Amino acid sequence: MQVENNKVVSFHYQLGEVGGSALEQTDKAQPAIYLHGHDNILPAMESAFTGKQAGDSFSIELSPSEAYGEHEPDRQQRVPTKHLVQAKQKLRRGQIVQVNTAKGPFDARVIKVGKFNVDIDSNHPLAGMSLSFHIEIVDIRDATEEELTHNHAHGPGGHEH
Repeated sequence: MQVENNKVVSFHYQLGEVGGSALEQTDKAQPAIYLHGHDNILPAMESAFTGKQAGDSFSIELSPSEAYGEHEPDRQQRVPTKHLVQAKQKLRRGQIVQVNTAKGPFDARVIKVGKFNVDIDSNHPLAGMSLSFHIEIVDIRDATEEELTHNHAHGPGGHEH
């Protein structure tokens, strides 16, 4: 069986910045999974998976535009700490926080902590980076009707969100 639309793909990966050290990787006991053809992973990654088979290993490099976009300096702002989900916690530089807005919460990285305000950066943490993925496909299976209806893969025990 090969990777194509409506297949659930289980895979291990190691992610790093091109020319740099590893940033994250899957636990060998628990591969990542996604439903192919349903925009569940980066489009350039999904394209690289197409046609591969279980047991295949490969590497891909993504430019910032293919990955999480360029780092945009204007996505930094000062917000009152009362607008953070973690408002009652001790905040620290580099921490990822959720900011409550009228359009719902969004994630941001703390740049500077003040007494009543916090400076945040709402760029994706990997924005502006050229990324390297080393991938090993563990398994490929047909998606269930429920997965196709929900447009994403469910975990090994069934419906997991």
